[in-house]
Amino acid sequence: MTEQQPLLAHLIELRQRLLRALIGFFLGFAALFHWSGSIYHLLARPLLEHLPSGSQMIAIEVTAPFFVPMKVTMLVAFLLTLPHTLYQLWAFVAPGLYSHEKRLILPLVVSSMVLFVVGMAFAYFLVFPVVFGFMAGVTPTGVAMMTDIDKYLSFVMGMFIAFGMAFEVPVVVVLLAKIGVVSLEGLRKARSYVIVGAFIVAAIITPPDVLSQTMLAVPLWLLYEVGILVVALMQRNERKVEA
Repeated sequence: MTEQQPLLAHLIELRQRLLRALIGFFLGFAALFHWSGSIYHLLARPLLEHLPSGSQMIAIEVTAPFFVPMKVTMLVAFLLTLPHTLYQLWAFVAPGLYSHEKRLILPLVVSSMVLFVVGMAFAYFLVFPVVFGFMAGVTPTGVAMMTDIDKYLSFVMGMFIAFGMAFEVPVVVVLLAKIGVVSLEGLRKARSYVIVGAFIVAAIITPPDVLSQTMLAVPLWLLYEVGILVVALMQRNERKVEA
């Protein structure tokens, strides 16, 4: 019984932390629900700005005009309440970590969240206008460019996830170097392979135009270089501490 009590206490605390995170999310969603239509319009603006005069987005499913903006609002609420959610998870995990583990994990978690959001912003403000401008430019004469709102949401969600994950490259590089999977010299030697791989990944993820592919491949390469720089600085500081 004495061995089960700590486990039961941890499970109760975990339930409380998850409940608080869910409450925070639903409060954020409830606060934004009234503006769900405006939030979706903001998401759709990069495409709407490139539609020909007289064209508009359409809803094929009967329930799509209600559920699609609601999905977008849930995504925004999740992002806005993510710091609160991460805090609840950190408050549960942190007491069981050593001090050196806290110094490693906390910056990685925070930087991962920030980089993911930056990747989404990069896609929205820089990539989407290029992609939709290209699509509008290659639309044949006599064809009306009218996209279903649910299909559009699926497309932008895929792009958000792709660019958000792509911007995690520095975190992955630092983590691999920290756990000893790869050395700093190995990271530098792999630079040419990473550049080629970045363009291959960009060609798979982005639409078939050179500009949008380059807009993903170049940041991937630059973020890899940032990861190498961070690893070099970390190792230099470690040598100073040891000395």
